[in-house]
Amino acid sequence: MLNRSKQDVLELFMRFSPIAAALSLTLAMVSSAGQSQKPDDQINPRSLGLLQQGEAARRAGNLTAANDLLETALVVDPRNRAAFIALGRVARAQQLPGKAIRLYGEALALEPNDVAALSGQGEAMVQKGAVERAKQNLARVRTLCKTDCPPAGELAAAIAKGPPPAVVTAQATTVVPLKGDEAKTTKP
Repeated sequence: MLNRSKQDVLELFMRFSPIAAALSLTLAMVSSAGQSQKPDDQINPRSLGLLQQGEAARRAGNLTAANDLLETALVVDPRNRAAFIALGRVARAQQLPGKAIRLYGEALALEPNDVAALSGQGEAMVQKGAVERAKQNLARVRTLCKTDCPPAGELAAAIAKGPPPAVVTAQATTVVPLKGDEAKTTKP
């Protein structure tokens, strides 16, 4: 009789041991991963220092140094959303709206409701000529702000001003094919 109960216990152990082993491994992996990760609000202090230096260089008009410092800040800590936003400002100042839109998008991937990133991306869209998409960003910024906020006002002003004349001219130019190899450029 005692022999039978030992055999039952052994069968139960063999039946549930793979499940128990899998659960314990999963628990060990999840707990170790949680200890090694920092919360999003704990950006590396070195990255924050590089961000401040980059912003100072941008305000001084040294866009190349600002770009280098801000990119280094992102290498140190890729979760530094403010560095993406600052790089977007540098790209806009360098007349690179496509790059700016992408950089603001990186910031939005980290925090989809970042009003500064949405507004900056909208301004870059206007700079590129995508005014309708910028209006979508403005609507979202206004929804998030709930009251008037500076980013919404800046984006609204950029939309009202419209894209730079060079962008409007480039979009209005069309190529009309003619007979042979010739082509004629016209403006409507």
